[in-house]
Amino acid sequence: MSKVLWHLTMSLDGFVAGPNHEMDWMSGLRFRPGLVAESVASTGAILAGRRGYDAGIEQYGKASGQAYGGAWDGPIFVLTHHPEDTVPDPAITFLNCDIAEAVETGLAAAGGRNLEIFGSDIARQCVLRGLIDEFYVHLAPVMLGDGIRLFDSPGTAPIRWNLIHDGDLAQVLDLRYSPA
Repeated sequence: MSKVLWHLTMSLDGFVAGPNHEMDWMSGLRFRPGLVAESVASTGAILAGRRGYDAGIEQYGKASGQAYGGAWDGPIFVLTHHPEDTVPDPAITFLNCDIAEAVETGLAAAGGRNLEIFGSDIARQCVLRGLIDEFYVHLAPVMLGDGIRLFDSPGTAPIRWNLIHDGDLAQVLDLRYSPA
């Protein structure tokens, strides 16, 4: 059954990307053997945000083809208020709709596999609307000091999660939760 999965790697100090959405801090991390293959096999579609998309264009010259080091291929949706000023990419569908409609669209395209949420703002919107089925975080042994925070929502009441899996011992700690 499809899940809406917020799947990410986070620094010890709570950042999921560097100041300009840089991801180079992740190079050299040792993840649990088989993790990438499992993620590639279980992911049917990706829903991402515009800021991450724009950062991908700036850093790599393109936004598509970067998921799981290029090992994953499938439908990518970018939620944006201004699809008319995007750099066209045949691998990306731009959506201008409510977050719940974007999630529905992504789940339909996922073909029974998971819809992965990429981007902290998109994830924040999903969390606040109760659209996340599972939160899967890899805690990396690095401190960035600055960047894109995991969850930035001042004034929000605490959101509780139930631990469903705590991973295997490795350099990167796997923590897995579902909404409480």
